[in-house]
Amino acid sequence: MTTAASDTTVPAVTGSLDCSPALSFRLPDGLVATAPTEARGLPRDGVRMLVASAADGLAHRHAYHLPAALRPGDLLVLNTSDTLPAALSGVDSAGGRVAVHLSTVDPTAGVVPAAALRAATSRWVVEVRGRTAARYGGEPSTADHAGAEIRLRGGGRLRVEAPYTRHDGRARQDGRNRLWTAELTAPGPTQAWLAEVGEPIRYGYVSAPWPLSAYRTTFADTPGSAEMPSAGRPLTSRVFRRLRARGIRTAGLVLHCGVSSLEGAEPPYPEWYSVSESTLRAVEETRAAGGRVVAVGTTVVRALESVAASGRREGWTDLVISPALRVSMVDGLLTGWHAPGASHLDMLAALASTDLLCASYRAALRQGYLWHEFGDVHLILP
Repeated sequence: MTTAASDTTVPAVTGSLDCSPALSFRLPDGLVATAPTEARGLPRDGVRMLVASAADGLAHRHAYHLPAALRPGDLLVLNTSDTLPAALSGVDSAGGRVAVHLSTVDPTAGVVPAAALRAATSRWVVEVRGRTAARYGGEPSTADHAGAEIRLRGGGRLRVEAPYTRHDGRARQDGRNRLWTAELTAPGPTQAWLAEVGEPIRYGYVSAPWPLSAYRTTFADTPGSAEMPSAGRPLTSRVFRRLRARGIRTAGLVLHCGVSSLEGAEPPYPEWYSVSESTLRAVEETRAAGGRVVAVGTTVVRALESVAASGRREGWTDLVISPALRVSMVDGLLTGWHAPGASHLDMLAALASTDLLCASYRAALRQGYLWHEFGDVHLILP
């Protein structure tokens, strides 16, 4: 497999990687993106993009080269879910300061996310974290929060009920629960109240309290994600103009992302998705004409494959994609770089060979690509 020369000079960073039996590596601290590209003097589409093709090998590019990396007749499918200001500050009954991260509307409540956001009282899956000024997003907590009553900024209240069970219905056996079911009561419609008092979910690796605008894609139109579907962050109006000029179609769907702060190797929890008939028709037409369907983000793969598996265009999905599940709706994927042990690596292994993934991650570590929501991207093609 050949590797094209980089079109930019980047100091090499050493990182160990083991490809057997699965991707295992140490992520150096220097490869964490701590700020948006705009704060680093780059446009959004200026992030680096490693193109990994089973046919052509590896090439180092930038996100604004995406149209040139695709072919006329290809279809790019986007997740248009918008990011909520889902981080809230509050005080528990003992007077302790806490941070509450809303993850998703409770899938067992029988209410779709849009309806919950319009209501004043709704049931959510939440993470309760210790609040500290020394760490953005607070400190992870595995304390027993069952029964906790939390007063939230702006007149809201949260009543924590019980640990939230895993996607397969099993509770954790070690008692280290990160997510809880809770009843949220706002002084008015929840979405409007969040807009007034909420903040974007941030984590300790960021260098400043970046605003909500930094955590939104340019094409988002349906509020509901706790965290940004970040693979689409580098797609700008310039990229979309070039896509149209090259004869590459785009289509949208919705999958509302939950929190990403799960334990290592923990599979994703159920998320709400909705795929329109027009998007499914575009997928069918593209493949029938010999084009490729390229998902922007693992969330798009999950949504499309959920339709294929269930026959339902919308609902809650607990589908976990791995090499054991044949991917039938997607040919390629634009995605970020995933942390060691992340379940998303299993999805990547369902789309690409072990050799291609190993070469990609080894090159990314060696060439100093950046991880997390403000980081660089990885385009995987047949």
